[in-house]
This record gives sequence, C-alpha cells and structure tokens, in this order.
Amino acid sequence: MEEKEIRVIAFYLPQFHPTPENDQWWGKGFTEWTNVGKAKPLFRGHYQPRVPADLGYYDLRVSETRVEQAEMARKYGIEGFCYWHYWFGNGRQLLQRPFQEVLASGQPDFPFCLSWANHSWEDKQFSKEGTHKMLMEQLYPGETDEIAHFNYLLPAFKDHRYIRVDDKPVFMVYAPFSLPDAKRFIRLWQRLAQDNGLKGIHFIGQTNNAGDVQTLKDMGFDAVNIVRLFDFFKQNYSIFEKIHMKIMRIVFKKGRIIEYAKAAKFFSGNEDRQVDCYPTIIPNWDHSPRSGRLGHILVHSTPEKFKKHVLQSFSNVVHKPADKRLVFLKSWNEWAEGNYIEPDLKFGLSYLEALKEAIEEINSK
Repeated sequence: MEEKEIRVIAFYLPQFHPTPENDQWWGKGFTEWTNVGKAKPLFRGHYQPRVPADLGYYDLRVSETRVEQAEMARKYGIEGFCYWHYWFGNGRQLLQRPFQEVLASGQPDFPFCLSWANHSWEDKQFSKEGTHKMLMEQLYPGETDEIAHFNYLLPAFKDHRYIRVDDKPVFMVYAPFSLPDAKRFIRLWQRLAQDNGLKGIHFIGQTNNAGDVQTLKDMGFDAVNIVRLFDFFKQNYSIFEKIHMKIMRIVFKKGRIIEYAKAAKFFSGNEDRQVDCYPTIIPNWDHSPRSGRLGHILVHSTPEKFKKHVLQSFSNVVHKPADKRLVFLKSWNEWAEGNYIEPDLKFGLSYLEALKEAIEEINSK
C-alpha cells in the first residue's frame, strides 16, 4: 500500500436478479431495474429515467457481469466492494445468490467485505389503515441464531479476498442501534472469530448522526461509518422550515429538491479525522424511482462537483494509519436511489474518472 493511498470501498447492491420473493411481492421477473426503467421526470430538467451504459441492464446471476464490474472498479481506484448482506434471523436470507457465487467460484478475484442490512423489508405504500405491509421482518432470535449467522459467514471471513483492518475481517452493521444487545453480540462474534483462527472482527457501526460516534464505540464497535447524506437539513434550515418540510412530506407526500453542491458541503465533518471514523462519499441521490414525489432529490450533480467533495473527504483521512484510510462510496450501483457510480448514458465513465483523478491527486501531494 502506498504511503498516502486511500482505501475506497464501494457499497454494492445485489438486487439485480429475479428472486421467488420479489416475484411474489412485485410480479414475475421484478428486479431493481423495474423501478429504474419506469421512472419519469417530475419537473423540468429532472434527470430521469437513468439508463446504464457500458454494463447495460445486467443480471447479477451472470458471472461475466460481476467480473466486468470488478475490473471497472479496480481500474478507477476502488479497492473492493462492500456487499449488502441480508440475514433476517432463523437462517432467512434474501439476495444472497450473487455473493454466494462470488465466494464459491473465487471470481472475481477482487476484495470484498460485508455489511449486514439488518432492517425489515416493507411495502412502502400505505394501506387503508395507514400502515406499511410487512414483507420480511428483521428478527433477533438470540444466541443460537447469532452463532449460525457467524458460521455461515466464516468461509467468507477466511477468504483471501476479504478486506481487513488490523488483520481482522471488516464487518459493518447498517442499523447498530437495532441490535437488542450489541455488546453481547460483538463479544460473542469476537470469541467465535478467535476460536476459528481469526484475530477477531473489525466491527463498524453505520450512522447518519456524527454525535453517535462515542456511543457506538462504547457498544463495542471498533469504528464508525458516518453517512451525512441529509446533514444539509440539520444545518441549513430553521426549526420552522423543518416543521414545514415534515408536513409536506407526511401530509402532501412531497420530498425536497436540493442542489447537490449545497448538500455536498455537509458530506464531510471534523469527526472524519478521527482514526476510527470512516467517511462516506456520495456522487448523487434521487429516490424518486422508488418513492415518486415523496423522495428527496439532489439535482445538478456533476463529476467536477463530486471530485471536489471527494478531495475534501480524502483530506480528512490521509494522516491515518495506512490500513485505516477507509472511505466508503455510497454507492456502486443503487440505481433506483439515483445513487451509483457505474456509467450511464449521460455521464459515461466521468464519475469514475473523477474519483480516480482525486485519488491520484491526493497521493501525489
């Protein structure tokens, strides 16, 4: 690893292939591309629908696609993928096939880690009763299930491709405060890891609130990933404006349209300079393919504006020990959230090129 090298890890959504559950809930053949393809512009200049370019409307059951993604990511300076992992308790999983095949086949030979997306799946359309329909509930059955969960992931943790910090496999928890007893869970997995020949697990708790950092460390997490996607709302609005936005969102089902450059000013923070805080870089955001007018939308993102934000984030981590210069990219392929860095018809490879330029610039200083 070069003296100043930044470790960019991209969140990776394994949703782009049919599953029996999605067939049942949304109709035969549903994948994330279904929402992406039917998106429509909601106002003048709204960039929708977004159309993938080089990789096309891919199917993640195809190994050649996964290899091509990895080769593209590597070429532009991304160290590895952080696959979203779904374990709902009692061995129930969703979307596991792409990563299972990556693990079993040894291809692509590209670094990876896992983030446990420990949240329930719901149909976000409100019922007549004003509630959401539960599709798959996140459960925490107890220690027996936690042991089974660890044993299921052990082959991945031992794989030579697995991303490590302090020679420990990295494991992120999306909703750390949802764990019934995080301290006990972490202690158990640390013991299981050591019993199975690992030095331990490098646990990362994800949060959108920088004020949670010390609390998460007190819970046993080794590090914190801070996602400041909506910090703009915390910093730039009065209490009356925030109330108005809440009314618009709940009563009138309308989100906010925000200039990317204004929001990006708040994507970084002083906490990111702490050795055990890993920042998040964000190229774009537009949730409207999933939630219509209810979703927040960042507008006028460009590769140049993204690069400026990336350089700011990188400047907060270059002083850290080499293996802790982690920066998480949100995301590689969250197309239905308008949150991706894969090439599209409008920008091509420009966002990836901007990322590579930022990495090279920070390394040359």
